Amino acid sequence: MSQFHFTFENIQHQYKTAIDSGYKIITCDEYFKLKNENKIPDKCIVNRIDIDFSVKKAETLGQIFKSLSIKGTFFIRLHAAEYNPFSIENYKVIKELIASGNEIGYHSEITDESVIWNEDAVSCLKKDICIINKMFDTEIKGTASHGGMTGLNNLDFWKTHTPSEFGLNYEAYAEDLFNNSFYISDSEWTRWKCYDKGKLIEGDNRSFGEHISDNHKLIYLLIHSDTYFKNHFYE
Repeated sequence: MSQFHFTFENIQHQYKTAIDSGYKIITCDEYFKLKNENKIPDKCIVNRIDIDFSVKKAETLGQIFKSLSIKGTFFIRLHAAEYNPFSIENYKVIKELIASGNEIGYHSEITDESVIWNEDAVSCLKKDICIINKMFDTEIKGTASHGGMTGLNNLDFWKTHTPSEFGLNYEAYAEDLFNNSFYISDSEWTRWKCYDKGKLIEGDNRSFGEHISDNHKLIYLLIHSDTYFKNHFYE
């Protein structure tokens, strides 16, 4: 099994490897727009970042992207016990991500909210989108369903609804992206996993950078800001 240390230095090197190999790195919203126009680049990476626990670490990723002249889509939570996106420092970080040209989206927990609060899921989502847009003076274009500890699947909401109902362009787990790409994720925390057009590749725990030489036409990359560190995970 390939060993990978999840340092900021290493992930920056891997992005650089992708760029040097001719990959165009784009946001989630850019992908869906380019897809509709049949203009997806020949070698393309959709760059998605979920902020599960640490906005501060997302700031470092934003600085890396800026140094490499690339952009990503950062999905923020609203109801996490771990962070408040509207705290003095976190608000500042997220505004800087936007100002640097990154996209932000909503890391949604619609089903969790609806069941726990005993409130209508549609109403929950509408309120959440409105809050993000108002607070950050923006207009988000997509959601990415968060997988938490409730045992509920927040993606279930989209079985009976479409993003356009809420003024959105996409849900990040859309089948036309996931099932048509080579998906690489660090979501197992200490190792990578990958799917080829929706099918898990058993035993392939190579890092993002190690997949670059395979020259997949469309890579869907999901990383989590929380996973990375300078010296050690608990810093």
